[in-house]
Amino acid sequence: MEYTTDSWIFELKRKIEDYSCKIGIVGLGYVGLPLAVAFSKKFKVVGYDINKEKIELLNNRESYIEDVRNEDIDLRRFQPTNDPSDLTNCDFIIITVPTPLREDKTPDLSYIKNSAKTVGKLLKRGQFVILESTTYPGTTEEVLVPILEEESGLKVIKDFGVAYSPERVDPGNKKYRIENTPKVVGGLTPEFTEIASMLYGSVIEKVVPVKDCKTAEAVKMLENVFRNVNIALVNELALIFEKMGIDIWEVIEAAKTKPYGFMAFYPGPGVGGHCIPLDPYYLSYRAKHFGIIPRFIEMAGEINDYMPIHTVNILERELQKIGKSIRGSNVLVLGLSYKPDIRDTRESPSIKIAEELIMRGAIVKAYDPHASKIRTRFGEINSEGDLISSIKWADGIIIAVNHTLILQRHYQIY
Repeated sequence: MEYTTDSWIFELKRKIEDYSCKIGIVGLGYVGLPLAVAFSKKFKVVGYDINKEKIELLNNRESYIEDVRNEDIDLRRFQPTNDPSDLTNCDFIIITVPTPLREDKTPDLSYIKNSAKTVGKLLKRGQFVILESTTYPGTTEEVLVPILEEESGLKVIKDFGVAYSPERVDPGNKKYRIENTPKVVGGLTPEFTEIASMLYGSVIEKVVPVKDCKTAEAVKMLENVFRNVNIALVNELALIFEKMGIDIWEVIEAAKTKPYGFMAFYPGPGVGGHCIPLDPYYLSYRAKHFGIIPRFIEMAGEINDYMPIHTVNILERELQKIGKSIRGSNVLVLGLSYKPDIRDTRESPSIKIAEELIMRGAIVKAYDPHASKIRTRFGEINSEGDLISSIKWADGIIIAVNHTLILQRHYQIY
């Protein structure tokens, strides 16, 4: 069938309405797998990932992500695969791949580019591509679309659709999941925004359409830069109040009683996860192309990056009080994940804490009831099997993550 622009758009709308469209998900990580499971409740879904181990687990109905239960994997409607040709007959292809930073803190878009090449090689007229990966404003139009056009020989708008919808996944959050977290959507054209909104609206309670792809990308930047700078603010206040002999936690609890104009953020040994430590640098990189030096945003990143070092400084000071040097001391890091009660270690402050300890000559062990290991510049550090013996071994302990199980066990011991 030869499509006109209007006819293929009409066909996509019809398939959404009668739940006959097929959805492809590229990247089955913390974002892609929960999304695939959510869509598979209403549609046929193809989940593509280059990691063969993940595909083998999924084909055995074994989840490797805490937010997805084994019983959520319905292989009657969800086809895990590492063969990209299985995406050929999908009506919508959603890209949910990582967007890390390079060593110099510039954006690494290689996963998006490689995925765009893979999708572009099989792209057909009438298909629709949505990017969900967190990235700076302009990526969809200036990076994704040109690759799709070059690889496919097709033209966006005339031959295929494109939209951007930032992921909003909070690992371990029991209250807000895919279905009840509002979804922001921005298309390359108003009609593409409408189509993408229809698709997400079929499985998500509330969809928030915005003007275009750049606006949707900017929404994600704002959400996470907001959190990053406020965490940096309270971390800096913690450093100041510590010198003054003031308990920052008591200050925050009292400030929270104000019924307006205040939102509580809390100090810690750094920030982790797939967004907050990275997004400010994505926006900073992009802003400089427009002649703007984002001093406030960059300073917030520097403050939060300093907190793992400050944490080690505190331990070193306390060890000195009992006549020990950090060099040669046994130090136990409690918690390897980036936040409580999950096993996700992406950008965890514990990584930087362990590296700083090792550089200062400490002998480092770790314990985490959820995460099995972290990768550092000095090799992997595995979680010890027994908390009690690890505590007895240690000269100093850093509680990097307040896992419920660690705190409960800690109180039992002491």
